Parts: sequence; structure tokens; C-alpha cells
Amino acid sequence: MDRTDLDVLVVGAGVSGLTTAVLLAEEGLRVGIWTAEQPQATTSVAAGALWGPYLVEHVDRVAVWSGQTLAVLRELALLPETGVRIVSGIEASRTPVEPPDWGRQLDGFRICVPAELPAGFRVGWRFTVPLVDMPTYLSYLEKRLVSAGGFIEIRRIAALREATAMAPVVVNCAGIGAYELVPDSNLTPIRGQLVVVENPGITEFFSEDTGDSPELVHFYPHIDTVVLGGSAQYGVWSREPDPAIAAGIIARCAAIEPRLRDARVIDHRVGLRPACPRPRVETEVLDGTRVISNYGHGGAGVTLSWGCARDVAAAVRAG
Repeated sequence: MDRTDLDVLVVGAGVSGLTTAVLLAEEGLRVGIWTAEQPQATTSVAAGALWGPYLVEHVDRVAVWSGQTLAVLRELALLPETGVRIVSGIEASRTPVEPPDWGRQLDGFRICVPAELPAGFRVGWRFTVPLVDMPTYLSYLEKRLVSAGGFIEIRRIAALREATAMAPVVVNCAGIGAYELVPDSNLTPIRGQLVVVENPGITEFFSEDTGDSPELVHFYPHIDTVVLGGSAQYGVWSREPDPAIAAGIIARCAAIEPRLRDARVIDHRVGLRPACPRPRVETEVLDGTRVISNYGHGGAGVTLSWGCARDVAAAVRAG
């Protein structure tokens, strides 16, 4: 493909950018991605990534997007190469809270009996849900894009105007990068840190409803590893792993599941969740080029990815 002869240029190669580009390319459009860093270096690789609308206002559009994505992830879980699996587990709270509205979308959702809960927890619910191994999933999406005729180019830009001359439609999936590219001062980074350890035999996930606390508690088992989390630091831009935060994550998770206490640490991951008052999926015109925004998904980038991509594709078709 002649890279100057595009129908759509996507800016950003995280899960939103890759998903959007895949969907458009598979509809027959000539699609390319410009990204400041490889998909495996984006914030998306630091996602947990259990399906669930986390750190995003659960308004009507979010409910639709998350439901559409849930359906796609269930299909992808049938293909081992995607890194998506259906897992069972528990979300619980130390204080009385109501079950989440999104629970009714999930198979086997039910309130836990007290004996199922860890010590100190008052309420919880069990369900099955898609869990995504992000390094594997991002690689799968990248291969799927290339198979559909798309490409990814490492190209750092300072403003969206650098992209508008390249295609009649530009889709802004820059995540927290939109803070400077747009610029959009409504974006706020919510720094998340994870620890990846060898799996000592854990098969079910656990997640604590910690409310507004910056200290999260969850562990998500993949086949050979377990992803431990986490943190939610508002307004923090650093992507360097913090050893003290990592130690706290391990201690909190080991208090729930003692087998994690001595599990060998394999990796530390840090990402900046792009938080907005609400996700921005809308169209405007810049220098005569249609620019479609698709960012501001908070901690729900994976959860909203296919639904938001469908809205972007509809906007592209609408002309």
C-alpha cells in the first residue's frame, strides 16, 4: 500500500487504536497507524485486563459499548491465539455495597455466601468474564491489522495537524497523548502499576471493590502468570515502576491469596489511564479533514474497545 494514499489514518496503537484500525481495514478501507511507541510499550499493555467498566462513568453509551465488546471478547475466547479466556472468580467488598449494574450482563452472576469470602469481607459476587492477556492480545490485533492490509508506523507527532494532510479521515486514539495533541486539558492521567508473577497454581481471579482508594487489590491468573494490582494515582505522569508500590501490591494480594507471597516476580508494568469526564467519541473538522476522537476511556479501554470502534466505523461510513 502507498502510505500516502490512505482512507483513514489512526493516531495511537493502544487497544483502542488497534481495534479501530482492524475494524476499518476489515471493512475494506486503506488504513494506517501512526504511533509514538510500539503497541507493546503503550499503556494498554499495563491493563489488567478483566472486562468491566472501571474508572468510567457508566452512562448509556458506556453500557452499550461495553456490552458490544463483551460479545466480541466471548467469541475471541474461543481462539487460543488471541490471549482471551473466560475465567471465574469473585469481586468483594469489606463494606456493604450494592452489586454493580453491569453484573446482569455476565454469565453465572450471583451473590456469594459468607463462606466464599475472604476474612474481613462483608459482601461479594461470583461471575465468569473475559480476561485478556494484553501482550498476546495486542500482538494478535497487530497481526490481524497487517493481514487486512493495514500498517503501523512509529512516528511521534506534536499536534494532530501533522496528521491531517495524510488522509481524508484521522481517528485520534492517542489516549493520554491527546492531552497535548488536541490539546485536551480535560484529560487526567490515572497512573496504574501492576506486578506480574509466576503462577503458583491459581485458576480464579479476585478483585476487591476498593471504592476511591488509590490502593487496589486484584489478581488475574493467566496460564503461566498472575497479574497483581494495583494502583490508581490521579494526576501522576510517571511511568517508572515504584518499588514501594510494587511491594504494597504483593503484600495486599498475598493477604488474600498466600501462595502469591513468594511467587517469582517476572515483570513490572506501568500505564497512564486517560480519564475524562466521559469518553470522547465524536467528529469534528480540522484543516478540512474529518477528525474522529476515540479516547478518554479511563480504566475501561479494553472493555469499551470494540463498541467504540463500531461507532467510529459508522462515523467514517457516514462521511
